[in-house]
Amino acid sequence: MATVGNAALWRELRSLGIAQAQGGWLLTVTLCGMLAAALYALLSLLAWKRVLKPAIALLLVATAVGAHFMWTYRIIIDSAMAANTLQTDWHEARALLTARLGAVVLVGAVLPSWLVWRLGVAHRPWKQQALRNLAGFAAGLAVVAGLILLSFQPLASTMRNHTQLRYLMNPLNQLWAVGQSAFGSRKIKGPLLPLGRDARLAAAAPGAKPRLLVLVLGETGRSGNFGLNGYERDTTPELARAQAVSFRNAWACGTSTAASVPCMFSHLGREGFLARKQDSETLLDVLQHSGLAVLWIDNQAGGCKGVCDRVPSVNTSGLKDPKLCPHGECLDEILVQGLDERLAQLPPDRRAKGVVLVMHQMGSHGPAYSQRTPPAFKKFMPECTSSHLPDCSSAQLLNAYDNTIAYTDHVLGATIAWLRTRSDYEGALLYVADHGESLGENNLYLHGLPYAIAPDVQKHVPWVTWLSAGFEQGSGVTMPCLRARADTRISHDNLFHSVLGLMHVDTSAYRRDLDVYAGCAAA
Repeated sequence: MATVGNAALWRELRSLGIAQAQGGWLLTVTLCGMLAAALYALLSLLAWKRVLKPAIALLLVATAVGAHFMWTYRIIIDSAMAANTLQTDWHEARALLTARLGAVVLVGAVLPSWLVWRLGVAHRPWKQQALRNLAGFAAGLAVVAGLILLSFQPLASTMRNHTQLRYLMNPLNQLWAVGQSAFGSRKIKGPLLPLGRDARLAAAAPGAKPRLLVLVLGETGRSGNFGLNGYERDTTPELARAQAVSFRNAWACGTSTAASVPCMFSHLGREGFLARKQDSETLLDVLQHSGLAVLWIDNQAGGCKGVCDRVPSVNTSGLKDPKLCPHGECLDEILVQGLDERLAQLPPDRRAKGVVLVMHQMGSHGPAYSQRTPPAFKKFMPECTSSHLPDCSSAQLLNAYDNTIAYTDHVLGATIAWLRTRSDYEGALLYVADHGESLGENNLYLHGLPYAIAPDVQKHVPWVTWLSAGFEQGSGVTMPCLRARADTRISHDNLFHSVLGLMHVDTSAYRRDLDVYAGCAAA
């Protein structure tokens, strides 16, 4: 476990130049010894009859699985990654279950576990065993402490300057991450705090139509791969034809769905959300308090991460449409299908005041990018069809990902076309992705790195706006004005207030200075 199971750690030490530096070999040996001694100490506490062998087998499986993913995708394992794993549904996870993972688990976990199971273990009476276990635990910790003292200066410097290394210490990183996720010191407690209970709709002009906003929550969108943002490939032709405006300098609240979605629908902003001691109602609650009709439509089995718990919602991911759900997972066009019927089922009194539909995409969720697009939208070929992304060339991987953006463009174009058919409303579309993605840059793949060390491609997200002529006229927010502000730096901190502003919701929770549309709006 301490040697081969930490191949990703040794590779990182080498890529940073630490292993080759003077004294690097000693630091590497020290880290290996510390890991072995720490695992020995842990297993000493578990050296009881009917406990020790299962514990060893469980650690071997964790080591093999962790080593595979850290080596293959260059991820690190922290409490956020543990939370993401626990919230991942089967449809998302099965793409990661490759033959290579099976081989690693077989060789690195199943065979060693079988050998361990065959070994005889002499257990003493419980008092003697307890003393022996405690002695083994103390001895393991003493070795860890001695090795730290032996190379304290280079060890402290390395860990201080390269904090990611501590999240590569397998399988201790997994035990720590799961423990932090389940029993972390700072838990969000107490009842949900009310928010925006004073919300009301601003008085509309005589004869004005109600507003219909479709908020598309994108999945794994890279801002730099959108043609609207100057990308060399034309990945967004339908949005360009609709003359949509893209904010080119938008940034995510987190690097994973579990982190970003609750944060972006909060009124607190990223810093306030991370520091909160109690959860509050979300943007959707405030919209509903104002009297608007709200509906969440989800194409991910993983759901809305709690933000839609108190509003009407439907999930399309399990539908059996033969064309749009060919492999048990639905393509994103399923979100647009039947929107008229879904709208008609909302309360009439609320519909008369206005509607907000939230559509949560499957989008560009990896690693099986090729499964997110139908054959007609495989514009860039050849594409990567493997879930083991290092097997693909950079060009193939980029093609597969760009095809998902081109398909998202089509879904957004179809949504705009639908909005244009609803002459009884003034329509608008807002698309914002939850986080970005690494596509092999610096040998990193997927997303979910800690925010402080994550590359910009995991945090820089697209933010696209389309307003109908009637919506522009009624709000005073014009597309030319937005286009002139397209390079303004914005973030998920702005989403809560910007949606309230677009829908003319008056509430004490609203901050005009955080509304990205306020500068173009009528007074």
